[in-house]
Amino acid sequence: MNETMVCVVGNVATRPAYRETASGPAARFRIAVTSRYWDRGKSSWADGHTNFFTVWANRQLATNAAASLSVGEPVIVQGRLKVRTETREGQQGWMSADIDAVSIGHDLARGTAAFRRAQRPEQASVPERPEPDWENGPENSATADGAAPQRQPEPAAVT
Repeated sequence: MNETMVCVVGNVATRPAYRETASGPAARFRIAVTSRYWDRGKSSWADGHTNFFTVWANRQLATNAAASLSVGEPVIVQGRLKVRTETREGQQGWMSADIDAVSIGHDLARGTAAFRRAQRPEQASVPERPEPDWENGPENSATADGAAPQRQPEPAAVT
C-alpha cells in the first residue's frame, strides 16, 4: 500500500480521550507542532505557524497513551497520515489531518521519562530463559537443558 508515514514532534494539546469499543481500546488526542525559525532582524529564534493533528491510537497503544500522556508534554508520534475533507449542509467545508499512530513516545531531548513495561496476562505463563553470559562468551554459558552450547565460528577480520 502507498500510505504516507510521518513522524511529528510536538506537544500534547488535549487530554487523551480513552474509550472501550467493540474492536478494542481506542484513544485520541491532539498534538500541536510549531515550526521555529531564525529571525535575522531580531537575532533570535521565533515561533512559526502551529499545525494541529488528531492522533488516533488503538489496542495496547491506546491504553498506554491514555495512562502516560498529559497536556503540554513533549511527544514524538509516528504513524499514517490521513487528510480528510468534509462538507456539511449549510456550512463551510472543513479539512482535518489525522495520524493513525503506530508509535508514541516522550521526547527525551526535552525531558526525562521513566519507562514501565505494561503487564499483559499472556506474558505470565512464559517460562523464564537464562540470561546469556555476555562477558565470558557463549562457550561459558549453559543452555536450558544444562548442556554447553557449540561454539559459533568467529568472522574473519578484514583490514
